[in-house]
This record gives sequence, structure tokens and C-alpha cells, in this order.
Amino acid sequence: MDDKDWLVLKTIAEEKNITKAADRLYISQPALTYRLRNLEKAFGTKIVSRHPTGVRLTPQGEHLLYYFEEMLLQFRKAKERIKNMENKVQGTLRLGTSSVFAHYELPQILKSFLEQYPDVEISLKTGLSRRINRMLQKEEISLAIIRGDYHWVAEKHLLREEPICLVSSQPIELSELPDKPQISYLTDSSLEPMVQEWWNESFSRPPLITMEVDSMDTCRQMVLHGLGWAILPAIGLGEHSAPFIRELYWRSGKPLLRRTWMMYPAASLELSAVRAFVNYIKLN
Repeated sequence: MDDKDWLVLKTIAEEKNITKAADRLYISQPALTYRLRNLEKAFGTKIVSRHPTGVRLTPQGEHLLYYFEEMLLQFRKAKERIKNMENKVQGTLRLGTSSVFAHYELPQILKSFLEQYPDVEISLKTGLSRRINRMLQKEEISLAIIRGDYHWVAEKHLLREEPICLVSSQPIELSELPDKPQISYLTDSSLEPMVQEWWNESFSRPPLITMEVDSMDTCRQMVLHGLGWAILPAIGLGEHSAPFIRELYWRSGKPLLRRTWMMYPAASLELSAVRAFVNYIKLN
């Protein structure tokens, strides 16, 4: 029983098809079937069951997959701490960041950090902040950079606050927005309610959404070509941003702000790679 067995079960659980799982693992279907049979023989139970739509793990198989994942997590933690016993800054930095931060800010940060600490290995996961937050809660990562305000009782450091802006290719008055086409994009669950609350505070009818796209970059490009207006956080407004940008405010006069946080368990600071990265971020 090793990490290859875990990968086999994980891939079958995701693909629900032996042929597709074998293709993903770059092994033949007979080789995959043989490995499954050996696992079932070792544990004396059926691990995979066949169905008209494919295959799925039996309850015993699901339990075994969960056990593998827990075992590998503990092994990884032990490996990191053993490496940390030396004075040198080394080991793996298991980092999770929001996709937006990863796109606009992270490459230069990691480049500079690794120039200073070349013996650190980076294990990076990106995605919507809610997904990264779940990974942090489950200890799948050692440190997270998350956009928006999420409940976290351990270590937390504010990296930046940025304004939320109205963006358009031409000057536009706020009173015109309900009658002009809006371009919206798939964003995190912490930003969408804020924008919706601001809209409800400002207008009595819904926006005229004519386009829904899957990324901030696509949204900005649509705006640049005069296809509508959008509401975007300032991080996405670089040198190629739209000609007309206006920061948004609540009725109280306070600006709409999007916060970016660095969050991590206090125990993670025992790892030299995490400690070095936290100090690097705070100093830069």
C-alpha cells in the first residue's frame, strides 16, 4: 500500500471509468485492473463496483481512499518537520492563493522569494477564495492568500485594501447604470454580496446584465471594446484598463473596499519555509 494506490483510487473516484482512469495514469487498463484486484485481495473486500454508467468506489473503497489521504497528509507533515530541524531555510511551502492574486501579484513575489531562498520548494494551489479557505481549514495547505473577509481565528495579516470601481469605455453617470448594459463576471462569494448590497442601496431596479463571462480579464476586454460597463476591483485595472474609472462609495461616504489577507495556523510557523515566506511578505 503506497501513494500509487492512493492515486489509483482517487483517479477512479474522479473519472468513474476504468479506461479514462488508466489513460490519466498513463498505464494500461489491464495493469490498472490488476492493481485493483491486488488491493481487494490485500484488504479482503470489494473496493470498486460496476454500474451501467461506469464504476464507483464501494463504501469500503471510499473509506480506504480517506485513510490514504489522511496517512499521506501526516507523512507530508512529518517530512516537512524533519527537514525543518536543520538551520537552513528549506522544505516545501504549501501555498494556496486566490486565482486573481495568483494572476496579478504572485509571480513576481515567488520569483523574488525563491531568489532569496532557493532551497524552498513551492507547492501551489489556486482557485476561488472560498475553495482556498476550505483547503486551509482542512490543513491541505500551510498558508493561504485569500481575497475577501473570511472567518479565521488563527494568524491573519492584511496585505492590501483596494477600491471597487465602475469601469467603462466612455464617461457614464451613476444614474444611467440601470439603463446601460452591464458585463458581469464570475467572482468570489464574498465580493458579489457587497456589490449587490451597494446596488440595492443605490437603485430601485435590477441592473441590465447583457453579458456574463468567466473571468475578470475577459470582462475588462469587453468593456474596453465598448460593449458595456462593469464593476471591478482595482487589482484588475492595470495599464490596459478602461479610459473611465470611478471608485464606488456607500451612501455613508465610505469607499467599497476589497481586502486581501494572508492567513495561516500558528503551528505552521514551526516550518522554516512558511516562517521565511511570512516574514518576506510582511517586509515587502
